Amino acid sequence: QVRLVESGGGSVQAGGSLRLSCATSGSFFSIDDMGWYRQAPGKQRELVALITIGGSTNYADSVKGRFTISRDNAKNTVYLQMNSLKPEDTAVYYCNAHFGAITYWGQGTQVTVSS
Repeated sequence: QVRLVESGGGSVQAGGSLRLSCATSGSFFSIDDMGWYRQAPGKQRELVALITIGGSTNYADSVKGRFTISRDNAKNTVYLQMNSLKPEDTAVYYCNAHFGAITYWGQGTQVTVSS
């Protein structure tokens, strides 16, 4: 069984920073793509950032230049560094990990940005 556990969420003022971590545990050979998604109240879950096993990245336009996704393959962990946070970044942030055709999700971590 594969398990993803996010950490690092919290409450910050606009302009502040947070770093999210997502550790993957369980029995597997390697992780393919890893990503961060978010879901604000009343809205659909949306992609924030994606990183491939080779390190290529993709970002939502709304976070480009402010957020950075990275991964440590030795630790099976993906990170999301969030800078210059805005109130509209407030959401529950979820990580996911792809193992071939199978995708696992974390339980989510709340990020709240106040103006």
